[in-house]
Amino acid sequence: MKIRSAPETGEDISTCFETGDFAALAYAHAPIGLVVTENRVIRDCNFAFAAMFGYRPDDLRDQLFARLYPSHAEFSNVRDRGVAQLRETNTYWDERIMARRDGTLFWCRVRGHSFTPDAPLGRAVWSFADLSQIRPYIPLTRREREIISLLADGLTSKEIALKLDISHRTVEVYRAKLLKKFAVNNTSGLLNCLAGVYQDHIVTRSDTK
Repeated sequence: MKIRSAPETGEDISTCFETGDFAALAYAHAPIGLVVTENRVIRDCNFAFAAMFGYRPDDLRDQLFARLYPSHAEFSNVRDRGVAQLRETNTYWDERIMARRDGTLFWCRVRGHSFTPDAPLGRAVWSFADLSQIRPYIPLTRREREIISLLADGLTSKEIALKLDISHRTVEVYRAKLLKKFAVNNTSGLLNCLAGVYQDHIVTRSDTK
């Protein structure tokens, strides 16, 4: 049943409880975003998913998923991520940056199940959870990402300077700006704020080419 005919009024919801037909009700009003895709086209979604991005379900149905990414390049680069895992276990999850209708960016957690494991992106169902409250989006430049990544590897400012072929002073300036940006007092606090960002299940804007 498409969400356009799913129970939405009080009368329709009461009918579901009287008949015990809860499938469409649960899908439409689940407190987490649910979306059914076919070859990365949104075939249907529930109210929570559409609202998360600032749309109504009718706005998104039969639209390419690319409209919900910060750029088409990022949509393309995420395409093959998790395909091997879906083929093997038919489960996948990651945390990635997406774009709302007004252009604001936010972190969300994505989980997927494919109905066509041999071609995982053929037909699938996904859940999306908004992580804005626990992981606000803070934009980073490419150089800032490089320095944070090297700090996370345990390198000193001098070692980072050699690695990036820049001056020790430049590394210190970037480090000071990062501490201010994340409102922390030291490198340990900075890395705690970004805990997990460089793990395998995190898709950041640095993954784009």
